[in-house]
Amino acid sequence: MKKILGVILGLVMALLAGIAAAATAGKVDGVQLPAWLDRGGLTVPVSPGLPLQAGDTLRTGAGARLLLKLDEGSFVKLGENARFTIEKAQPAKAGVFEAALNVASGAFRFTTETLSKSTPRDVTITVGQNATIGVRGTDLWGRSREEKDIVCLIEGRIEVTGNDRKTLVMDKPLQFFQSARTAPPEALSFLPTDQLNVFAAETEIEFGKGASIIGGWKVIIDGFASREASRDAARGLRANGYPAEVSPENTLIIAKMDSELSARQLAARLKVGSGYKEVRIAQ
Repeated sequence: MKKILGVILGLVMALLAGIAAAATAGKVDGVQLPAWLDRGGLTVPVSPGLPLQAGDTLRTGAGARLLLKLDEGSFVKLGENARFTIEKAQPAKAGVFEAALNVASGAFRFTTETLSKSTPRDVTITVGQNATIGVRGTDLWGRSREEKDIVCLIEGRIEVTGNDRKTLVMDKPLQFFQSARTAPPEALSFLPTDQLNVFAAETEIEFGKGASIIGGWKVIIDGFASREASRDAARGLRANGYPAEVSPENTLIIAKMDSELSARQLAARLKVGSGYKEVRIAQ
């Protein structure tokens, strides 16, 4: 058993070392658990500050959210049950930031902050099976589900290529593209502002609901009889998308919670969902 644990620990350490050593494409700015990072055949739970690189796939669970910041200043927000891959992210020789992003499922929002809008960029976002978006610096929201892929332009200009291979220019706020999996895209329309607000809420981190954005609160799980028992519990939590660490006192700690309310929400969730009885919060 100890040899197996040593091998697993070695693989995880190798993954984390790779994260530190490789050229980064961005980082995780915030997370509402549970969420996972897949890289090189290994999976680790997501936590704020985690560096990202080309080839990474990020996944969110039920009720989860992710906030990612790319190196050139753009933000990507992901909603629950999302699967997102950074296929390419690199500054080109001519100084143009190039990226290829893939949203296989779930809701997302791509936003370029004001100070970085002057940065030349060439970003392609593939949404599900029906839409490929060419981005030159803008704000947009989209979602991929089994039955339909949709894209809404919030600000700026994008080009969307549907499954009919026709490219449409979207350059007016609230222009809306949608395409069913079994039919060509519908004609561009405009989305009512109140509906956009409903959509946008799907990708916003809900503070006070287990959010983690480099905060000072933490959830602590006590009551383990041995080091091996605490490690087993930590592996189970990490597999379920919670970045639990074992302390020297054999307790489990999930740190960096944004607030006392978030810590209490997560503690309650762990008591009900995982069956832990000795769960407390602290700063």
